[in-house]
Amino acid sequence: MSAEDLERYETEIELALFQEYRAVLPMFRYVVETERRFYLANEVNMEAHGEGARTYFEVKLADAWVWDMYRPARFVSSVRVVTFKDVNVEELPEKEL
Repeated sequence: MSAEDLERYETEIELALFQEYRAVLPMFRYVVETERRFYLANEVNMEAHGEGARTYFEVKLADAWVWDMYRPARFVSSVRVVTFKDVNVEELPEKEL
């Protein structure tokens, strides 16, 4: 496989992932962004913990979708993230029926 073939393959995967994201977005209430991953979730629980002079965050997600182009199954029932880095949680606007 040439470098050009690999680049074309990755571009196709990224496009398919973006299209999947747009299709599943209305199913979720929250967008959660960590330093390593991007999630959509319906339940988010975040707790700050102190460890000496440092603070870390424990984020628990339920009914989630993971933005990861190399992951075969992106829907997960629960996720637990522990990080010393920033975590952004955004509630999506309610959908109009």
